[in-house]
Amino acid sequence: MNLSRADHTSRPPRVEIPRKYNAAHDLLERNAGRSGKVAFIDAQTGTTLSFGALTEQAHRFANALRAQGFAPESRMLLAMHDSTEWPVVFLGCILAGVVPVAANTLLTTPDFDFMLRDSRAQGLVVSSALLPAFEPLLATLPALRSVIVAGVEDSASNTTLAQLLRAQPATKNVADTLADEACFWLYSSGSTGTPKGTVHLHSHLIQTAELYGRGVLGIQESDVVYSAAKLFFAYGLGNGLTFPMSVGATTILLPGRPTPAEVFGILKKHQPTIFYGVPTLYAALLADAARPQASELKLRVCTSAGEALPAEIGKKWTALYGCEILDGIGSTEMLHIFLSNRPGQVRYGTTGQAVPGYELRIVGDDGHECGPGEIGELQIKGPSSALMYWNNRQKTKSTFAGDWTRSGDKYTMDADGYYTYGGRSDDMLKVGGIYVSPFEVEASLMTHPAVLEVAVIGAADADQLVKPKAFVVLKSGQAASADDLKAHVKQQLAPYKYPRWIEFVPELPKTATGKIQRFKLRQSAGGH
Repeated sequence: MNLSRADHTSRPPRVEIPRKYNAAHDLLERNAGRSGKVAFIDAQTGTTLSFGALTEQAHRFANALRAQGFAPESRMLLAMHDSTEWPVVFLGCILAGVVPVAANTLLTTPDFDFMLRDSRAQGLVVSSALLPAFEPLLATLPALRSVIVAGVEDSASNTTLAQLLRAQPATKNVADTLADEACFWLYSSGSTGTPKGTVHLHSHLIQTAELYGRGVLGIQESDVVYSAAKLFFAYGLGNGLTFPMSVGATTILLPGRPTPAEVFGILKKHQPTIFYGVPTLYAALLADAARPQASELKLRVCTSAGEALPAEIGKKWTALYGCEILDGIGSTEMLHIFLSNRPGQVRYGTTGQAVPGYELRIVGDDGHECGPGEIGELQIKGPSSALMYWNNRQKTKSTFAGDWTRSGDKYTMDADGYYTYGGRSDDMLKVGGIYVSPFEVEASLMTHPAVLEVAVIGAADADQLVKPKAFVVLKSGQAASADDLKAHVKQQLAPYKYPRWIEFVPELPKTATGKIQRFKLRQSAGGH
């Protein structure tokens, strides 16, 4: 399949995609000449999967789905730990025209129940370790007719993925799909409430790989990549599957939690050149007394998304490892990063500039576009915007407004086109009639040497006036008082911005993808 990038100086780059197009077929065929090269490595078991074996197994799985009677456009829920089986199942579904629905593996039985019922998935592929979370549901779901267990050779009560792959030929039979038809779903992380089934098209995977993977990261065949964000997450899917497969790079996968010890172990043993992290993890890595020396690693570029990266973390990482962190913002709705810092042009404390191929604007409360320095909601126009939220027409209409997608994030832009995060639209505080960005206060607190993590929300005082309140996690073995931290902020920011209350907590509530759930902090804060 011949795709080309059309680059013009007078307009943003775009990727030319034919009308008849299958995303999995494209990614696999790009690596037809690399059949012996390792595509994926399971860091936990040491299992490797070559591009040739991946292609063969993905087609075997596609044929297994056909043999089980799965029709094109039917849906298959994937609840799988990151392993070499994940890309086989995801790509195999797409080859067969079946729509994979990637589920967060850290959710609970009620969450999985909601997703299975909401999607009406007819099939479930589940890692054996996760099967107990699904067992109470299996007899209650009328749409579900096939359960496939991954991670084991045989199962007493269910068909295993290994059995299906052994039983089917690797005959190539690609579904006759279109670039503009539904290809896969991702459920939003639920940082503000109930997850939403976000429907993406066949064209979206390669659009993000070309525009951000190649256009910003400069990813190439010689790269080895590791993403702490899992494959079920929009950020992780691009990082660990689409981007490397688009150029033939090798991906390291970790089924378990990305603890500092595990992450540094991977960075030392497998020598990845690209590391994708999130701010929380970078903070934990920097705080780890056992962190390796720069000479032990081979990093050429790092990225951060999910939450805005505090400037202090970026500066410390670069000073220690001589490698920039490209802070950016993406979303489940846009599939990957559309606004990012770029190599050699990093300005810590900002989210960078528009990724070529995407247009951005900031819109004020009055509906008019904001000028430099004015705060408003960030909106995005680009080729990877989701089709809709499943079964949620009203939310679809409010988020996907014509060509523009509303991010729900507040931003300002300077004269150089660099964007600075101001918090979620529902997180912004108005103190004394003036907007205050919680992130600005958080960034100030993060510069204190005793602070590991922080989240700032608005809380009401005795007069029911909103003021900033900070929840602070201190570094192990470090101490600081509330007065110390308040004074620290007052030295850096305007007086009205300092947190009136500081609550020390052992940890912050987060989604499974690392985003701080400020709505839970607001619920617990009450009045003052």
